[in-house]
Amino acid sequence: MKNTLFLLAIIALVFSCNSSKKPTSQIKEDIQLKKGDTIKISGDTVEYDVIIIEAGFGSYLASTAKPEGFYTQSYLENKNIRYVQEWNRRVLQPTRYNSNLYEMEINYFHGTDYGYEVNYKMYNYFVYFQNRYNQNLLGTRVPQN
Repeated sequence: MKNTLFLLAIIALVFSCNSSKKPTSQIKEDIQLKKGDTIKISGDTVEYDVIIIEAGFGSYLASTAKPEGFYTQSYLENKNIRYVQEWNRRVLQPTRYNSNLYEMEINYFHGTDYGYEVNYKMYNYFVYFQNRYNQNLLGTRVPQN
């Protein structure tokens, strides 16, 4: 649960700042993470760094998720816009939805080119999140293979 909250804080911070890419300082965590539980998304042409710290997500991405290139960037962007809209709607309704899962809004803007890798990993995180926490963000869950 702490991992999800930390992820949301990082995503919100990253997407709310449109500054140039800076080196990421070392993140100190109270939780013990296994190798592969931290996913960092960055690149030379991307101004955004996204760090996803979620136990099991690295394994899911490596073994269960569809491979990079399976989806088009526009498909991923469209899905992510819808996922983020629903996520943010749930953040604003803490009495209806678990506020431990939906603690912080995600600032993901339609029309901003975050690049393929950011969209791919965000999309897969939403799929992973739905399956792990038994949530339906868009009315249908994407079952794990």
